[in-house]
Amino acid sequence: MAITALTGTRLRERRLALGLRQADLSRQAGISPSYLNLIEHNRRKVTPEVLARLAAALGLEAEALAGGAGQTLAEDLRAAAAGLPGAAAELDRLEEFAGRYPGWAAVTAGLQARAGQLERAVEALNDRMTHDPHLSAALHELLSALTSVRATAEILAETGDLDPGLQARFHRNLHLDSERLAGGAEALVAYLDGTGGTGAAREQGLAAPQEEVEDWLAAQGWHLAALETGDPAGLAALEEGVAGLASSAARELARAHLARAAEDARALPLAPFAAALKEGADPARLAAGFGTDVIRAMRRMALLPGAEAGFVSCDASGTLTFRKPAPGFPLPRFGAACPLWPLYAALGRPMQPVRAQVQTPGPSGARFVALAFCQPRLSGGFAGPELREAAMLILPDPGPAQPGVLGIGSTCRICPRPDCPARREPTITREGV
Repeated sequence: MAITALTGTRLRERRLALGLRQADLSRQAGISPSYLNLIEHNRRKVTPEVLARLAAALGLEAEALAGGAGQTLAEDLRAAAAGLPGAAAELDRLEEFAGRYPGWAAVTAGLQARAGQLERAVEALNDRMTHDPHLSAALHELLSALTSVRATAEILAETGDLDPGLQARFHRNLHLDSERLAGGAEALVAYLDGTGGTGAAREQGLAAPQEEVEDWLAAQGWHLAALETGDPAGLAALEEGVAGLASSAARELARAHLARAAEDARALPLAPFAAALKEGADPARLAAGFGTDVIRAMRRMALLPGAEAGFVSCDASGTLTFRKPAPGFPLPRFGAACPLWPLYAALGRPMQPVRAQVQTPGPSGARFVALAFCQPRLSGGFAGPELREAAMLILPDPGPAQPGVLGIGSTCRICPRPDCPARREPTITREGV
């Protein structure tokens, strides 16, 4: 149990809230009042045994007075201060603030977390609004239907002596166009709400099949346990889930993923692979030890139960073909990714490992270790084309920044770095953040 500088402050605040005197509390805990006074002012360390007696006298668990959630709260407050460097927060009094006013400290940390969520939501919405071809097609369909309705309505309103037969024809066209407009609007709203609309709407191309599959995998926790155990009921549930996807293209992609995941499970059995992973998270060593390829080992590492690692793969065009995000590492859903990603460096260096420490934008940007590798395939032999697949494993890096840390983003349009040499287009966010 970690005991921090907040312990004495919490102890004093709890005692005062209960209306106890130091003499009363010290007598119940079996220590001297002078020793308790030193503890409360964080001038004397307290042993776990004494802390347990003090907590019992105050009606608390010992963890409530020690580090635990309080230390996490302090780290959250530091992150909030880093997010607004101009505010000049008194970091040297942070623990005092968290100890004396834990409620307000929690509110401050919560607002910081909420701001981070909103920033990520803006990134995702901007990416969708800017680059999503399906959204563009849906909006074009709506505008087309709206223009047709307006033209027909103008003819009916401004032509007084219209032939009855022609008038009936215009009314029928107006009815059909209004139905098309209503259906398109309903599908578009459903798509933007993330529900995807009806099966017919998704089948018409208002949602990307890859997005459907990745959303389905995320709902499964990314790990498909039935493929490990071969449980008939679990396999049937997976098939039912695939059949429930809206578009035939998504169902085809999902079945391809199931087949690939089953091959991964056979090549890298869960228990031995998890045990080997504890000895070191090097996908090249793991691949060699199990006699398989590096990209398979990387994908397996990212899709283990509860894995925090992210994983992306791409083809030779640079198009992302699979995305499993890591917390704090935003991945574009539609737009072009950051050109500085080690993933793209690996494309130009087949069969050579690429390792880099990377940092996301912002004063409190998270750091990660990115491991990338590219494997060529000659499915048509020497006479056929060379197909390249590159993958990047994204591992959280809690350590300090190293010299040469690589500043990256998700896409140029929402990356705030003004001096990036690889920028393709101006950012829409405030520069210099």
